[in-house]
Amino acid sequence: MTVIAAGAHTVDVTEDHLGRELTVSGRLDVHTVADVRLLLHRAVDDGDGDLLLHLRHAEVGDATGLGVIVGAHNRARRAGRRLVLVDASPRLERLLRASRLSRVLARPDAASLTA
Repeated sequence: MTVIAAGAHTVDVTEDHLGRELTVSGRLDVHTVADVRLLLHRAVDDGDGDLLLHLRHAEVGDATGLGVIVGAHNRARRAGRRLVLVDASPRLERLLRASRLSRVLARPDAASLTA
């Protein structure tokens, strides 16, 4: 578990399975994304297959929060992996649809979650 605190902003990043699954809770914004980016990059570099990113309790506070997710997606693609957004919050889902990133960022299908 890694807790990142920047002023009044905190983010908790838990690596559930080494290089395969992360859970992010808290606010992703300009104050916290640098540290979150490093953890996402390490998870991409250390694992294989899909990287599941649980975002139910994550709040994207500004464009940099969305940018760190897109950056991790791009890094995963270059590594021959796929970043899969799992259980994104309703607000994040709306942001992804409005920005059309929902067409680019992967979501889990029922078969991949049960396998």
